[in-house]
Amino acid sequence: MPSLATLTPPQHLNMDIDKKAVGYRGGNLKSRLQCKLSQPANTEELCFEEMSQWSQSLERLLSSKYGMKIFQAFLKSEFSDENLEFWVVCEDFKKIKSSFRMSSRAKKIFKLYIQAEAPREINIDHKTREVIRTNMKVASAVCFEEAQKIVYGLMEKDSYPRFLKSDIYRTLLDSTSGPMRT
Repeated sequence: MPSLATLTPPQHLNMDIDKKAVGYRGGNLKSRLQCKLSQPANTEELCFEEMSQWSQSLERLLSSKYGMKIFQAFLKSEFSDENLEFWVVCEDFKKIKSSFRMSSRAKKIFKLYIQAEAPREINIDHKTREVIRTNMKVASAVCFEEAQKIVYGLMEKDSYPRFLKSDIYRTLLDSTSGPMRT
C-alpha cells in the first residue's frame, strides 16, 4: 500500500476540504474548477502531463498535491469522501512517535470512523472492526492497517474508476491539453 510523503497532516480529524485550494466560490464543482482553470497560469498549477499520470494508478493520483485535492473534491461532491479522509488520517497516524499521543489519536479515529454508527463510518466488516478494537489496547502504527487496506481497495475499485470517467476529470484534462495540442 502506498504512502504519502508529500501530504500535509490534517489540522483536525474531520479534514474538511481546503476550499481555497480547489477554487471554491460556491456553485457546482465543475463550474468552480473551470473558473480556477480560467485564471492566469503559473508554474504551480496543473499541467497535462501530471493530470494524465493520474489515470495510471490511484497511487499516482494520491501522490499528487493537486490530484489529492481534486479527487477529494470529487468524492465530497458524491458524499463519499470518508474513505479518503480515513486513509489520509491513517497515514498521519503512522507518523506519531509518542505512545500517549498515539493512544489518544487512535481513540479519536476509532470514534470517528470505525465504531458502529460513527459520524464518518467507513465500510469495513465486523471482524476487521474487532481486530482494530483489540489492536487499540496497545496502540501502534499498524493499529488501523487492515481497515486502511480495505478502504484503499474500495477506492481503487470503485471511487477511482468513477473519478476517471467523471466530467470533472475529463474537463480538467481537456482544458489543459486544448490549446497545446496540434
